[in-house]
Amino acid sequence: MKAAKVYLVGFMGAGKTTVARALARRLDWNSADIDELIEARERETVAALFSKRGESYFRAVERAVLMDQMGRRDLVVATGGGTFVDPLNRAAINRDGVSVWLDVPFERLIDRVPADGRRPLAADRAEFERLYAARRPAYEQAHYRVESGRAGVEAVVEQLVDWLEA
Repeated sequence: MKAAKVYLVGFMGAGKTTVARALARRLDWNSADIDELIEARERETVAALFSKRGESYFRAVERAVLMDQMGRRDLVVATGGGTFVDPLNRAAINRDGVSVWLDVPFERLIDRVPADGRRPLAADRAEFERLYAARRPAYEQAHYRVESGRAGVEAVVEQLVDWLEA
């Protein structure tokens, strides 16, 4: 096994949470979702935190929650879409485990992520596309890339298990 911890990174709507849970089941590990942990800690949704406290507050909480995961093993972590973009977060993730970019074409993300306000950074579609393009260079720094736009969850999990065990 390449590592005892996997961080899934990628844009919102890439399937990080779904794949994290499925991969954790397959490996008999635990899974953690950074956005869910933030919401539990703050007792508010991500959308509400963005709206009431702003993105910089959210990013500070995100980093604290991420750091709480450091050192844990046999864990698959679904990061938030912006978590890996931050250089300090990215360095910590890449030191602590292996990072896997779930790469989904923009056209597929448009179908997956509604512009209904539940994801604050997706409401403005032009901004959503700009953000997608801006974040790709960070995601490219992951240890491994999986094209997951058309593959089913089980196929992605099998590809990851094969890579981890190679």
